[in-house]
Amino acid sequence: KDAEAGGIEVTRQGEIGLIGINRPSVQNSLNDDLTMRLFAEIERLEEDNSILVGVLHGVGGTFCAGYDLNSISRTTFSKASRPTRRILRKPFVCAMSGYCLGNGLELALMCDMRVIEESCVIGFLNRRFGVPLIDGGTARLPAMVGLSRALDLILTGRHVTAKEAFEMGLASRFVANGTGVGQAVNAAIAIAKFPQKSLMHDRASVYRATFDSPSLEDSMRYEIDSVSSEIIDEAVMCSRRFSDGLGKGGKFHDIKKKPIADWEADEIAREKTKRGVECE
Repeated sequence: KDAEAGGIEVTRQGEIGLIGINRPSVQNSLNDDLTMRLFAEIERLEEDNSILVGVLHGVGGTFCAGYDLNSISRTTFSKASRPTRRILRKPFVCAMSGYCLGNGLELALMCDMRVIEESCVIGFLNRRFGVPLIDGGTARLPAMVGLSRALDLILTGRHVTAKEAFEMGLASRFVANGTGVGQAVNAAIAIAKFPQKSLMHDRASVYRATFDSPSLEDSMRYEIDSVSSEIIDEAVMCSRRFSDGLGKGGKFHDIKKKPIADWEADEIAREKTKRGVECE
């Protein structure tokens, strides 16, 4: 009974939070209860200030085969607020493997990046059973692959291979089978290692320019007007760290300033002063 109900696995690797759909008996397809638990975990991750990036994946070799047609009810189509109907507050990377169909594909489209394994199959197979897209698929897909390709996928409900999905721009990275989650975590780590204020500003600007802005002029105005004093302070601080030698040679893993004790900061300052006197 528990296996049939499914669950959500939540793990953590440093500043990366992993959320896994675990209902392998039905290819990780969702029902109303599991969906609400999934969304609750996504919102919990968004509110955790110690986690910078999320990774969404499926347990057992398949991401998500969509909504379980055996459990669809009127509540499934509720107009209540759901995370897929907004832009997530933190970057997310989706590990796509096995089947990524229907509502599962909409979950993947919700994420900032999609890492797809070579044998993954995607598509809106819900078309065959009269089930509409209600979690952002029609809004997001055209922006990613263009109107013509989006209509092809949505209207025909055909299977699409991982290679075609990558070539049309739906997937960000194309990886070997069995490596999707690891590669998604690596991508998340690459995002988390950088100064976050400027990163989040640029992310917000991209989403606004893509979905909300009425013109190029408006997008460019928002890009500069939304730069806060905190972002400027971060840019100045990181630039000074570069001047001190950090990041030269292509190594940026330590570009973010880590908190240190006052005594250690004083010791570092004294050493810098001492070296300056010796050079003179």
